[in-house]
Amino acid sequence: MMIDLPKTIAGSGTPERKVALHEPPRCIIKVEELSAWYGSRKIINDISMGIGKQAVTALIGPSGCGKSTFIRCLNRMHEVAGGGKVAGQVLMDGQDIYASDVDPVDIRRRVGMVFQRASVFPTMSIFNNVASGITLTRFWSRRSDLQDVVERSLRKAALWDEVRDKLDQPGASLSGGQQQRLCIARAIAIEPEIILMDEPCSALDPISTLKIEELMLEIKKDYTVVIVTHNMQQAARVSDWTGFLLLGELIEYSRTREVFTVPKDKRTEDYITGRFG
Repeated sequence: MMIDLPKTIAGSGTPERKVALHEPPRCIIKVEELSAWYGSRKIINDISMGIGKQAVTALIGPSGCGKSTFIRCLNRMHEVAGGGKVAGQVLMDGQDIYASDVDPVDIRRRVGMVFQRASVFPTMSIFNNVASGITLTRFWSRRSDLQDVVERSLRKAALWDEVRDKLDQPGASLSGGQQQRLCIARAIAIEPEIILMDEPCSALDPISTLKIEELMLEIKKDYTVVIVTHNMQQAARVSDWTGFLLLGELIEYSRTREVFTVPKDKRTEDYITGRFG
């Protein structure tokens, strides 16, 4: 059933508009009237939506529409940016992650992040790149325990067979696509519930992109994945749900096949057919 949520464009003086919103049946995150600023500049405006559990959710929209800011609000990274401010609620399993008694470090462990460009530690070994997050968040008394976690994480990131004989080599010695999967392994190692991916394939070749896409489809069996992408074909291939953002507003959110075949909002149709963006 479609849920029409009335939204007023702040300060515009225009009549209320409706967002075409159809939420997943099982939500691990509920976003309620979320807005975010950098200093005095409002980046996202009054967004409400649910993120489906063990599904891939894609966020599409032109550059500067607030996609990256939005996902950074989901693990409290936005607030560490200069002038970053958030209003509204982000409920994870019913708990507001911005409540005063919630530790943001714990939220960032539960909600991992993979950035646009592979953020490997260049002088650190492949093994230590994966292990770095867990050694910072837990006490490991035996290296054998750590080895088990590193191997399991690399296997889940579909990288183990390619690096098993060179774990002591620097992470920077890997190809771009391998480095991005190494970052995914590092995110998996801390046992998150949700993995956010901000344009994870934008700097990769087609073969590496395909591997990352196949990996997303595989890891959604165990994790919830939210991906920001400018590649609408990628969103159509890998996601179960798609949200279209424009000028900081959520214009439409529904099952991916519905957004791409029968969009409810003319602006969504114009964007996915290439009329703008």
